[in-house]
Amino acid sequence: MKKTFLSLLLLGSVASAGFAQGIQLGVKAGANLSRYTGDGKTNIEAVTQTGMKMLVGFHGGVTLNAPLSSDGFFSLQPELLYSQRGYRLEEGTNKLTVRHHFIDLPVLARINADGLIFEVGPQLGYLIGTKNTFENTTAGNGDDYFDGDHQFSVGYIAGVGYQVASGPSVGIRYNGSISGVYRNIVEDKKTRHSLFQLYVGYTFGGR
Repeated sequence: MKKTFLSLLLLGSVASAGFAQGIQLGVKAGANLSRYTGDGKTNIEAVTQTGMKMLVGFHGGVTLNAPLSSDGFFSLQPELLYSQRGYRLEEGTNKLTVRHHFIDLPVLARINADGLIFEVGPQLGYLIGTKNTFENTTAGNGDDYFDGDHQFSVGYIAGVGYQVASGPSVGIRYNGSISGVYRNIVEDKKTRHSLFQLYVGYTFGGR
């Protein structure tokens, strides 16, 4: 919780400094396509004898864009987002959905080349909940919450997009984690989150 407070304080500090330099507030929302990668994915598929499928999730939140050059070519963009990630398994009528709920704080370096956006940077995530949903036509459905995950996730983002001068934007990102998913399962220490994000956004006041 202390780290989360410090992260929000950092975001506020960037915003305060940026308003004097023409910082712009924005909003964004979109879809996540996620699953695990690494040794944990291999282990899960070996045990269940079925392939891991992409989970469709949601992300959305606010952005702050602070120009680092007078023409807006270079900028720094911290964001505060709610984001879902996880995976699905299906074998006949048996289905398992693992959905993690995160508050993410990416801080991205951006290049705006006449509307074409390139962005890259680190991300800190804070896990606020995990939900397992089981579906079986013979055994019934059930939900299960567990606390075996790392509360904090350290990762990175790389993406491209396009923003028109009036403010609307679209983009695609790859979001990968460096830290592991689990904290209590030794053999799955190298299990990591992997997801693609498709989004639409709007920057107030244009770029």
